[in-house]
Amino acid sequence: MTEHTHDSSKFAHQALPRDVWALGFVSMFMDASSELIHSLLPVFLATTLGASMATIGVLEGAAEATAAITKVFSGALSDHIRKRKFLVVLGYGLSALTKPAFPLARTMGWVFGARITDRVGKGIRGAPRDALVADITPPALRGRAYGLRQALDTVGAFTGPSLAIVFMLWFANDIRAVMWIAVVPALLAVALLVVAVREPEPSRDAQKPRDGFSWTSAGKLGMRFWLIVGIAVISTLARFSEAFLILRARSVGLAIGFVPAIMIVMNVVYAGFAYPAGLAADRISARKLLIYGMGALVVADGVLALARSPGVVFLGAAIWGLHMALTQGLLSKLVADVAPPGLRGTAFGVFNLATGVALLLASVIAGALWSRFGAPATFVSGAVFAALTMAGLLVYRPAIRT
Repeated sequence: MTEHTHDSSKFAHQALPRDVWALGFVSMFMDASSELIHSLLPVFLATTLGASMATIGVLEGAAEATAAITKVFSGALSDHIRKRKFLVVLGYGLSALTKPAFPLARTMGWVFGARITDRVGKGIRGAPRDALVADITPPALRGRAYGLRQALDTVGAFTGPSLAIVFMLWFANDIRAVMWIAVVPALLAVALLVVAVREPEPSRDAQKPRDGFSWTSAGKLGMRFWLIVGIAVISTLARFSEAFLILRARSVGLAIGFVPAIMIVMNVVYAGFAYPAGLAADRISARKLLIYGMGALVVADGVLALARSPGVVFLGAAIWGLHMALTQGLLSKLVADVAPPGLRGTAFGVFNLATGVALLLASVIAGALWSRFGAPATFVSGAVFAALTMAGLLVYRPAIRT
């Protein structure tokens, strides 16, 4: 099989299913809640609770890896029971229930427990939700569907830090008081999901008898799937937790009340380009988009490594957001394209496990480099991994399109 594009012009004006929009708004509300907390949490840990950079790196990496591991089992379970919405509601509900724990936290252990539990909720919902998008969307519109969901998710990701800034000013930098605001959009997300998203009838292929998760079933996903996983893992090693963007801004003197603005800038760019990138993914070479995305990450890391003022960190964060827009929805579309309908949940689960472990490793390395050699070393290492990924894609022409 060779890399190719396909004609989707007849679908250009076809509307996306209502459920895709609903899932997008659910993601938007929950991400607003999560990112409000996430934009303040690194500073809260470092100042209020006295955590080191290495500790923050381990916490962030462990939290994301927990979500990734959970996704394997929830995705496979959604294939087995042929019901995805129940698991999506369970995952969002669990994350909503953890939000009050952050402002109540008095120790690192409390924060660690809340963060891990929140990520378990993310893990439970992630793979079934991504599979559900594929179930309800025509194949020729999947790039657009994942781009839209990612764009709305990212609107929430900059709304949360925006709310954090407003309420940090309102509450005179009382971080605990501001974190309580996150409870409201989390509850709205769960309510919208329950009311507005339907459970589709399983396809004929998905109705075939299924066993529980096993590595044998994962092995049936095919070489194209594993190639996509390999590309995603290598690219993820170049991209550690966005918590380090916040800490970088603080390290060059940005006032504590305005630190969440870094996430706003990153996510405004992410949201603005995610849907156009999704449209492009339905029309042009996936390999080219990945090369552009990794090139953007090389530039972003270089800018952040050299930053000496908050303005330069804002520029680096904006380019980081462009990288995310060009790669994240595209990778989801590629997984949906190559996974058999009856194994979509499993496919997204395995995909997210692999990238989650890579993110854990990347975040631990980033924290250790920062603690040992300083902030520039963290971003230089990211640039090196991104450049290697881009070089590999330039030299090798993988068959990553269906």
